[in-house]
Amino acid sequence: MTFKSFSDYLSLEKNYSPHTINAYVKDLESFSSFCEDEYNKNSIDNVNYAQIRSWIINLVENNISNRSINRKVSSLNSYYKFLLKIESIKVNPLIKHKALKTEKKIQIPFSQAEVGSVLDYFQFGNTFEGLRDKAIIELFYSTGIRRIELVNIKLTDLNLQQKTLKVLGKRSKERILPLLNSTIDTIKKYLVERNKLPIVSDKEMLFLTKKGVKIYETLVYRTINEYFSLASSKVKKSPHILRHSFATHLLNQGADLNAVKELLGHSSLAATQVYTHNSIAELKKVYAKSHPRNSKN
Repeated sequence: MTFKSFSDYLSLEKNYSPHTINAYVKDLESFSSFCEDEYNKNSIDNVNYAQIRSWIINLVENNISNRSINRKVSSLNSYYKFLLKIESIKVNPLIKHKALKTEKKIQIPFSQAEVGSVLDYFQFGNTFEGLRDKAIIELFYSTGIRRIELVNIKLTDLNLQQKTLKVLGKRSKERILPLLNSTIDTIKKYLVERNKLPIVSDKEMLFLTKKGVKIYETLVYRTINEYFSLASSKVKKSPHILRHSFATHLLNQGADLNAVKELLGHSSLAATQVYTHNSIAELKKVYAKSHPRNSKN
């Protein structure tokens, strides 16, 4: 069976990215194959919760993590909500389902010293790739943007005179971010080298490979990982950790949580609050040093 009407709905009405839609459809196809093999069903539209539960048990027995299982079930739940919306079913079989328990993963941000050692002391060089890489790192740390948001930045999104950057976030939600002078200086130097490329295919895009085409997510991940491997011993060194560092360092310096939420492009404050645990740790240090009743032993 196909799920084209559902994928069209996710694209046109929910503004989900092609990557997200593809993940949803793959989850539905996985469940559909299971139902066909186990229950000889050629449609998942009329399943019951017991059949869904048997699929979940099968996933657990195949050592799929609870986090991944919850994501798959979430895809299924979205599909049944869609069927309710178009009145193809009367009851969502997942209406009473409770998500499997998962351990909360605490993302450890880079310290300010680690970020500083990369941006202030590492020699990037004045080559096209060196200046591009430095601009990428500075932009991540000074704006907190997502990896896919950085990849998709167009030259027209930059307003260096106004010191702003327009970003198209999740569900095509647009936000305007301020730019630091240091970031602008690096971008200007990069643009000089970018203009020297002999061939440019993706002329509208800000960040390019040396072949003149739009950069891709794997290249961006590799760039962050390689540079921060020289400055940090943390297990995970990724663009998301830089985003996490941006939020944590702002909160540590007393930034308003709502302001950080807007900068990150979060739809709810709850999503931003995951970054506050490090801020709380910093506050405890200040509290311990400053409160007159604290023991100095």
